[in-house]
Amino acid sequence: MDFKQIQELIKMINKSNISELSIEQDKFKITIKQKESEVQQIVTVPAVTAVQPVAVAPQAAAPAPAPAAAAPAAAAAPVNSNLITIKSPMIGTFYRSAGPDKPPFVNVGDDVAAGKVVCIIEAMKLFNEIESEVSGKIVKVLVDDASPVEYDQPLFLVEP
Repeated sequence: MDFKQIQELIKMINKSNISELSIEQDKFKITIKQKESEVQQIVTVPAVTAVQPVAVAPQAAAPAPAPAAAAPAAAAAPVNSNLITIKSPMIGTFYRSAGPDKPPFVNVGDDVAAGKVVCIIEAMKLFNEIESEVSGKIVKVLVDDASPVEYDQPLFLVEP
């Protein structure tokens, strides 16, 4: 099971009334538990040199900059009347560019279209390209480069 499949499972659990889901395949096991508005993830995978489980502990949700309506995990949610927030779909390290010598994917003032890569989030040694789900103009970058981010943490403000 790859990381994108795990993300999709988490999104589906968030949208459903399921409180717990466990999947086991060979030496891979994942359990996702949901409590009210919090999703707990426990992932165990065999290590490369030894068979030791790796656990991802539940994370506290980052405070939102302003009250926002409930929205799907990676989908943009309105922060105020005219701005849309692009949020982190996972826990990891936020990178604005593909490498230290590469230009940022987007800057303030850039126009983005749905499907355009806006950043990379590194999680468990995997570099995940995060695509915009909205079209508009980047108004503000809310996270510093190479900073840790939480699940559902606001990353960018976009003016549609």
